[in-house]
Amino acid sequence: MNSFSSLAQSFALAKGSSHIRGHVEDVDPLDVERAVKVLEGLEGVSEPTNSDLIEGCWQLMFTTRPGTASPIQRTFVGVDFFSVFQDVYLRTNDPRVSNIVRFSDAIGELKVEAAAAIENGKRIIFQFDRAAFSFNFLPFKVPYPVPFRILGDEAKGWLDTTYLSPSGNLRISRGNKGTTFVLQKKTEPRQRLLAAISTGTQVRETIDEFISLNKNIAKDEIELLEGEWQMIWSSQTETDSWLENAANGLMGKQIVKKNGQLKFVVDILLGLRFSMTGTYEKSGTNKYDVIMDDAAIIAGPYGYPLEMETKINLELLYGDEKVRISKGYNNYVFVHVRTDGTKQK
Repeated sequence: MNSFSSLAQSFALAKGSSHIRGHVEDVDPLDVERAVKVLEGLEGVSEPTNSDLIEGCWQLMFTTRPGTASPIQRTFVGVDFFSVFQDVYLRTNDPRVSNIVRFSDAIGELKVEAAAAIENGKRIIFQFDRAAFSFNFLPFKVPYPVPFRILGDEAKGWLDTTYLSPSGNLRISRGNKGTTFVLQKKTEPRQRLLAAISTGTQVRETIDEFISLNKNIAKDEIELLEGEWQMIWSSQTETDSWLENAANGLMGKQIVKKNGQLKFVVDILLGLRFSMTGTYEKSGTNKYDVIMDDAAIIAGPYGYPLEMETKINLELLYGDEKVRISKGYNNYVFVHVRTDGTKQK
């Protein structure tokens, strides 16, 4: 093991699952500690607590459980059958570190919160001060019966981050009670989608997963939202001429207007750009008929008209105010991101 990716993968393989969570009792503790030490020796983020990458929701992958752990720590590192998370938010008016045991989507969770502060580039100091159960079948929270004020120093502690990956996805931290935590950042489906496109890794599989997840929660029909939309990925494998690609919406930017007007814009070079306008009309559930018939090469105030017409059956597979996934010309799948910052009214 001599790279971040192979070490991170070794944690997953140790559990035989992509969910990569467990305790050292499940594997050889020496193997876990050896992997941790190698990661700590790699060049990660130099001052983790001063980096925005440390912020977010982290899922516990592995932890040690020394007998010296405090009662509060044992509440979390002693849980084998539920998902355990740690929220880290240090750049707010109320900086906090929160430990969360999530029982299930149907039941709810226990959240224990601590007021936090940055001591140096690696250390966070904290003091637990409140906790509650949030049960999904109750309209109120149930206080967790821990007398934090009476606990005194038992409610205080520190957490050293000894490794934070440059990507911000993996973190190793060691606590004041000698516990070692290996955590993986919990990413939202949209973040996983954009990361897959950025790295070119399993893009189509990630898109299919993203669409499937959102089909389960989507209630309303998908609308073609106005704004400027930049294409960041398409499933096109055979490349036509750039002019045909531009006319078929296979590159560049789409500008959608409320009045049924649509424009394709592609920057060429040296101030030249391709522009093509047309119309869109709703033809069914999540479907639109698009006719593009006014094309030109634009150079400053001048335009050279082109005799072109394109008809596209556009189907929206997913859409929100930031990301759009659609199927269009030749049944290619497209991913667009909004670049103008406007919001649906």
